[in-house]
Amino acid sequence: MAEQTVGQLMEGAMEKIRSMVDSNTVVGAPLTTPDGTTLIPVSRLSFGFASGGSDKAAVPAKPGIWGGGGAAVKVEPVGFLLAREGGARMLPIQAPVFSTADRLLDMTPELVEKVETLVDKYVKKNG
Repeated sequence: MAEQTVGQLMEGAMEKIRSMVDSNTVVGAPLTTPDGTTLIPVSRLSFGFASGGSDKAAVPAKPGIWGGGGAAVKVEPVGFLLAREGGARMLPIQAPVFSTADRLLDMTPELVEKVETLVDKYVKKNG
């Protein structure tokens, strides 16, 4: 096996991470439905990297290099970006709701949108 320096080991590990992690990992390829709606998957990406080593000889009479490294990548789906005529919105993939307060906070954007729609209809109707 060819000898490598600690720096070369680290560069090799980082290159592997770069090949796994690109913009398509976070924002996926768009999907178009028959009605013309476009769904774009969105993910959260976390990764960690550790490396260490020494180029000192383990045994004074023999040259050597000791090193190790590791990496982990986590891709977690977050939701979909929904694009239709006239706008776009985020459709989150939600974890289970734990309390009424959590549910109310989750419903706030939809509630605001519905109130705006009702107000617009009222203004158009009553001038």
